[in-house]
Amino acid sequence: MNIDENEPKIKRTFMRDEVYDKLQHWIMVGKLEPGIRLRDQALSEALGISRTPIREALLKLEDDGLVITKANRWTIVSPIVFQEAANIYSVVSALETLALEEAFHQISSTEIGILENLNEAFNQTMLTGDKFAILQADNEFHDKIIQLSNNLELPKLLLSLKVKIRRIEVHYFSQNDTMLPSYKEHQQIIEALKKKNLMLAKDAIKANWKNSLERIRTKY
Repeated sequence: MNIDENEPKIKRTFMRDEVYDKLQHWIMVGKLEPGIRLRDQALSEALGISRTPIREALLKLEDDGLVITKANRWTIVSPIVFQEAANIYSVVSALETLALEEAFHQISSTEIGILENLNEAFNQTMLTGDKFAILQADNEFHDKIIQLSNNLELPKLLLSLKVKIRRIEVHYFSQNDTMLPSYKEHQQIIEALKKKNLMLAKDAIKANWKNSLERIRTKY
């Protein structure tokens, strides 16, 4: 593993959770690539902590499906499989469509304006070429739709799925990829909301996720 020895050391308070958050982030952004072998000792030395919280964090990451462990032999970062991406996208699409349906009759012009601003911020971020910032801006648009539902269970259900989606998108999209089609698909969602057409808005949400998956399929 190519981990900088000068990486900031982890504080001992809530150590397992801090280790989990850091390793999850490394996996999500591709610093720990799919298929790479994770060694307790190397991680322990890199983070300046004992091996126990490392092992505890890896167990939690295994529950999340981000690592695979062969008992007492090895642990690797889970490979990215297209069929898994297809499964995740279909579930997120369904949950986001549900969120829109629950929020629809309460969405005011103010909320629509917020969605427009988020989408324009997404468009501007594309000009920076910063892949991680672009994907984050895209995610903020979708998170707002979930928030508008006022259904507190949906963010919980989507939390781990969104982590996996970010990992998939970071893996498949390069800095040179344009997210312009997604920006235009967001516009279609917004226009449907302005027209107070629920069916059209739901179809636009589903199309955005379906087309995003298709853009990944072309790179697989």
